[in-house]
Amino acid sequence: MAEASQHTQAFDPRRLVPGAAEIHRLSALLTLILLILGFGMASSAFFSVNNALTILLQTSVIGLLGIGLTMVILTGGIDLSVGSVLALSGVITAMCVKAGLPVAPAMVFGILAGAACGAFNGFVITRMRIPPFVATLGMMLIARGLALQITGAVPISGLGSGFGLLGNGALFRMVEMQDNGFPKVIFPGIPYPAILLLIVALAAAYLLRRRQIGRHIYATGSNEEAARLSGVRVDQVKLTAYTMSGALAGLAGNVLMSRLVTAQPSEGVMYELDAIAAAVIGGASLSGGVGTISGTMIGAFIIGILRNGLNMAGVSAFIQQIVIGLVVIGAVWIDQVRNRQ
Repeated sequence: MAEASQHTQAFDPRRLVPGAAEIHRLSALLTLILLILGFGMASSAFFSVNNALTILLQTSVIGLLGIGLTMVILTGGIDLSVGSVLALSGVITAMCVKAGLPVAPAMVFGILAGAACGAFNGFVITRMRIPPFVATLGMMLIARGLALQITGAVPISGLGSGFGLLGNGALFRMVEMQDNGFPKVIFPGIPYPAILLLIVALAAAYLLRRRQIGRHIYATGSNEEAARLSGVRVDQVKLTAYTMSGALAGLAGNVLMSRLVTAQPSEGVMYELDAIAAAVIGGASLSGGVGTISGTMIGAFIIGILRNGLNMAGVSAFIQQIVIGLVVIGAVWIDQVRNRQ
């Protein structure tokens, strides 16, 4: 056991990230810069403050989901349920608020509901030995069905202004009352969802790079059998990764429903694909063991800016799906080429 412990402590996740992975992340960053410049030249409104805030708000939800997906993908798994768990968590939060619970504790209940869904995924995968694709596909249907059943497929409204603070509030916002009695925004401030995304991203990056659980996540995805022989509790690591993914889906649900100030059980459809795309575009390998939070953030902003820029250009939502689908295929192809090399 002492020898196994030494192997585990000596493990460095950076050894699992080859030069090609760094090149992938740098190419993603270059792509992001080119998108910004291209859309900026196509429309002068792209660089406006309001549009920048819109991009931050749109990206915050995908970014939170993407962080959770990155942890799961690093173990060699996948989580298709995050979009449905997002909806279920937001609905549970709203129902707690309607029942008279203050907003903050209600949101904690929503996050715990998401974590419970993730833990169930982890249990089914590690104990029942069901493949992650099938297990999380089942949870996707269960969570969506629960969200629709407990609400009667009807949105929950009348949640009060306090419920919308997380999604619509901003730090350092400056508003001035004019002589006509209408407020004038001097500085729109930094949106709370963007601040929350930054905090979660930094915490997740620290967890993966500096804590033992992070090293174990990389080890499990790189070579599960070798990790097990080195003393890593592989099943526990997977359970932790899926639980964190579910909890972050619950947090993203709170942010999204707070932005809408309405809990809609039909929200979050296809969000899991955007989150997976963000992780893969940012350099995460679907084979496991390779990926970073910073890369996922770059991928999330590529998705967000691509959607925003195409919207401003008047491109239909259907064409946008085609473009993003092609981007995802290209990113996965690059990942496969990298693995073969």
